[in-house]
Amino acid sequence: MKQSVKMIVGNWKMNGVSAALAQAEAIRDAVGTTEQGCRVVLCPPATLIDRMQSALTGSGVAVGGQDCHEKPAGAFTGSVSAEMLADAGATVVILGHSERRSAFGETDADVAAKVEAAIAAGLEPIVCVGETLQQRESGDAIAVVSGQVAGSLPSSLAERDFAVAYEPVWAIGTGLTPTLDQIAEVHAAVRAAIVAKLGDGARTAPILYGGSVKPDNARDILATPEVGGALVGGASLKAEEFMPIVNAAA
Repeated sequence: MKQSVKMIVGNWKMNGVSAALAQAEAIRDAVGTTEQGCRVVLCPPATLIDRMQSALTGSGVAVGGQDCHEKPAGAFTGSVSAEMLADAGATVVILGHSERRSAFGETDADVAAKVEAAIAAGLEPIVCVGETLQQRESGDAIAVVSGQVAGSLPSSLAERDFAVAYEPVWAIGTGLTPTLDQIAEVHAAVRAAIVAKLGDGARTAPILYGGSVKPDNARDILATPEVGGALVGGASLKAEEFMPIVNAAA
């Protein structure tokens, strides 16, 4: 596994039609004129992956998916396989996002199976973990997140490129952000859980922070120990908001 520079990932969620490609192109143009001190990935809806990849070919911006099915093919109406994402031009895929875990009932075992599918298709997985507000307030945040790491990362990830994204559920889209000390504490626990599961070879896997990352807090968050990048939601939809975050990592 290679030592990674900071990794800034934009998760567009269920946002974006053809007109939104102009924002991706603006991000492409801006990244092309800045120091290449970080990796930049945009994860649009599946309907835009092929067109976005065409628009970003040759640039410093990669394209990823937001989820994949654990099976390579079959009678799973409405689902998208990892192979399909790769065929459309994706090189990365977000798995186990809290919105998938809560709204679709995905378990750690489900996420681990999807990671295996991503590996088989040649995609780099970004595996999401995080606690709810109730779990945070009850003092269970570290145990919950460490357990999710152990259950969601299959042993086949050892020596492969992957990332883990810590996203406190209570901070996603709420404007709330943990303190820098809280972020550092959880990221240290995530690192320990990764190494316990996969060994020292996984010590350089980036741990991204996600949860109301904005231009005005990005630099401090990215300077926090064990923060290897950011998983950015709403602020990634517009170049004028996303690029200050990218520049803070460069």
